[in-house]
Amino acid sequence: MKQLPITEIIKPKILYYGTPVILLNTLNGDGTVNISPMSSSWALGDCIVLGIGLGGKAIENLERDPECVINVPDPSLWENVEKLAPYTGKNPVPDYKKRNGFIYQKEKYEISKLTPIDSIAVKPTRIAECPLQIEARVVNIRIPEHSPDFAIVETKVIQIHAHKEIIIGENHIDPSKWSPLIYNFRHYFGLGQ
Repeated sequence: MKQLPITEIIKPKILYYGTPVILLNTLNGDGTVNISPMSSSWALGDCIVLGIGLGGKAIENLERDPECVINVPDPSLWENVEKLAPYTGKNPVPDYKKRNGFIYQKEKYEISKLTPIDSIAVKPTRIAECPLQIEARVVNIRIPEHSPDFAIVETKVIQIHAHKEIIIGENHIDPSKWSPLIYNFRHYFGLGQ
């Protein structure tokens, strides 16, 4: 008879069981771009759903100007992503972020050493180094009753940009050449070796 694994009940501080990291670009009120590192998103057809904390700059920007760019970095960009981690575009810094060590920083491109490039269909810029850059418009924002600190943001994909070296044929991503940066229980990973 097969021996089954023994399980234990745990309560992790944050439940990130392995999802791709995205860098969400939104438009600030003054026309500059805010970059928010996130790992709560999933796609279904031309709909990308984002899980965004309330009280931050990203949700404020999306409520005012419902356009964004969903940049998907590869594992080589983990240090650039990590450089963004202690910063917020929200000024003054909300108390809950202050308690967690966040510092205000408006110039996210400068701090992350990433390069802005113009989008085609939306106002926020794209991140040149990210192998996938998805221009999108917000379709719906809702706050779940059971989790009132977060918003579920539904977006519609408008334009998809991909680095040439990961494209196979005309409209497909070659999975043997593309690996998203994965955030797995607060650690960065790539697919494959």
